[in-house]
Amino acid sequence: MRLLIRNGRAVDPASGLDAKRDVLIDRDRIVAIEPRIECPDAEVLDASGLVVAPGFVDIHVHLREPGIEHAETIESGTRAAAAGGFTAVCCMPNTLPVNDSAQVTSFIVERARRTATVHVHPIGAISKGSKGERLADIGAMRSEGAVAISDDGIPVMDSGLMRRAMKYAASFGITVIDHCEDLSLSAGGDIHEGLQSMRLGLGGIPGCSEDVMVARDIILAADTGSRVHIAHISTANSIAMVRHAKRMGIPVTSEVTPHHFALADEKIPGYDSNFKMKPPLRTQRDIDAAIEGLADGTIDCIATDHAPHTGHIKMQEFERCPFGITGLETALALSLKTLYHAGTADLKHLVGLFTSAACECLGLDRGRLRAGGPADITVFSTEREWVYDVHSTLSKSKNSPFGGESFRGGPAATIVSGKVVWTAGGGIATRPPSAPANKMPSFQPTTRIQPR
Repeated sequence: MRLLIRNGRAVDPASGLDAKRDVLIDRDRIVAIEPRIECPDAEVLDASGLVVAPGFVDIHVHLREPGIEHAETIESGTRAAAAGGFTAVCCMPNTLPVNDSAQVTSFIVERARRTATVHVHPIGAISKGSKGERLADIGAMRSEGAVAISDDGIPVMDSGLMRRAMKYAASFGITVIDHCEDLSLSAGGDIHEGLQSMRLGLGGIPGCSEDVMVARDIILAADTGSRVHIAHISTANSIAMVRHAKRMGIPVTSEVTPHHFALADEKIPGYDSNFKMKPPLRTQRDIDAAIEGLADGTIDCIATDHAPHTGHIKMQEFERCPFGITGLETALALSLKTLYHAGTADLKHLVGLFTSAACECLGLDRGRLRAGGPADITVFSTEREWVYDVHSTLSKSKNSPFGGESFRGGPAATIVSGKVVWTAGGGIATRPPSAPANKMPSFQPTTRIQPR
């Protein structure tokens, strides 16, 4: 029941730790983090040349269960999360039925207990059926384990309802997450409104459709004192408004997805539906603003907005296919490529965007590497070269624009509650107690999943 992680570079932004350390795990807790630990009865994981970080947390995923199991399940989605280095995910409520009641919330919690590879935190709906007409039973969902509320994917257009939701959420100490989009401005759009939409003859989604709703939510947050989190922020103007709100002391946080700081709309290759998402890919100016926002703390964290769709649904004409892409298995690699190796973010800051900073947005008691804390740990490489094979994904769906992409760095092992639940095949050396140390093997393209 003991696991000793040896020779890794331990990075914990919450405490400032960045040094070579051994980490000893006993059952589901970390019991020691020291320069050298001797424990003859422990299984050893050799993390030489690797980073040992707090377990990564994705606060924005779509697991599709209940009701849309053909695209994803809690089981398959959390396997993909483990392969991406995530030890916990927060799942959005746009299921069938919508997670707008204690019954659906408790179903998700119980289903996760039985089938999930990583920890699952449900997010409840703001309104009944996410129809934007009347509030869902927020208190009951909270009592069953909901960690936030959101009508993600269907923006709350009624400002009066959103104001009441914020007041109600504040009384329960939970965050309101909003997909900021004015549907009267974005209706009929498929990609960002600009030169590329004109070239392709596709309907445009203007940046102002996001900006006006971000402005509204900031005003309502100032009025109610409620914590408001802007999901998948994507425009330079929205980022500037959040920066100003933070300076004013308004309780607003935000996230950005890897695809929104890695891909510009001009890179959309024709009518490939794997490049259709909401918000849409924006301009290089918006990408530069997002990277600057990550660097200066305006944007609090990175989240994937993992949105799986099966091939026969996603591979329709561009105008007819649904919005959304998968993202769990490529998030870390894209962030290393675009931020760390580009010199925009140092390693400690990058790790914080996936751990302590992400958890602070929703008040989750996770994201730290400390003795006495939970043994949820992400081990990753900054240098391993590999190619993403979307056909080998552990998700049920393959709607990613990054198939065939070459990366430098990525997950090596995922440890949840003290158990190694995923490793890059052959990527780390483990040995039972008293066995001789193994030579560090090379990475292979296969993966291994073990139940928690």
